[in-house]
Amino acid sequence: MTSKQRSYLKGLAMTMDPIFQLGKSSLTPENTQAIAEALEARELIKINVLQNCADDPNELAQIVAERTHSQVVQVIGKKIVLYKESKNKKKIELPPANKKN
Repeated sequence: MTSKQRSYLKGLAMTMDPIFQLGKSSLTPENTQAIAEALEARELIKINVLQNCADDPNELAQIVAERTHSQVVQVIGKKIVLYKESKNKKKIELPPANKKN
């Protein structure tokens, strides 16, 4: 993902509300499965890490991205934004990944 594409996704995510919350039990297989399904349906999601979660949001973001085959767009404080291109239908059209000549 290029910096231009990442910037575009960050802009879209600013207006979104988190659809998942990770708390004391942190990341469970059920959470991971639900996040994977949401990514397939929406492509771009925001996750809130609650105060009672002992894990670092940056580490959680990397683990979730690895398990769901998605990409971390950004982690700000206790908010995680993930992106995964849908196999069925594209909802978000990313800017082209142009290379400088």
